[in-house]
Amino acid sequence: MNSAQVAAVVTWAAAAAFGGPTILFVAYLMQRWRLPASTGLFPMYDGPWAERYELSTFVALLIAFLAVMLVGVWAAWRVWNGSKKGALLVVALLPVEAAFWIGFALPIAWVLAVLRGVALARAWKTLT
Repeated sequence: MNSAQVAAVVTWAAAAAFGGPTILFVAYLMQRWRLPASTGLFPMYDGPWAERYELSTFVALLIAFLAVMLVGVWAAWRVWNGSKKGALLVVALLPVEAAFWIGFALPIAWVLAVLRGVALARAWKTLT
């Protein structure tokens, strides 16, 4: 697997791990008016935005995060196929994603972002 493909896979993994569950969380929130707990220990996506915003705004933020993740999935597909524009889009999305990571308190996402950045940097000359 080349570096571009590694970057794409890491981007897809981040989208699946953090963006995918948002649909279920929105449904859970709308039914129970609280966030689901991870292994019963702590609420998931319970960052500063969960306390700061009312439910409707928080749900809108979760849906916006899902939209950003879906754009990232498309950009990663382009990177997988050797697109330099796809790589630029992945990089451009990182600060937007970072705002959501902070707002939702998603710690592991930072590690995946570094892996994406390194893989894209290594693949840059091979992209067209």
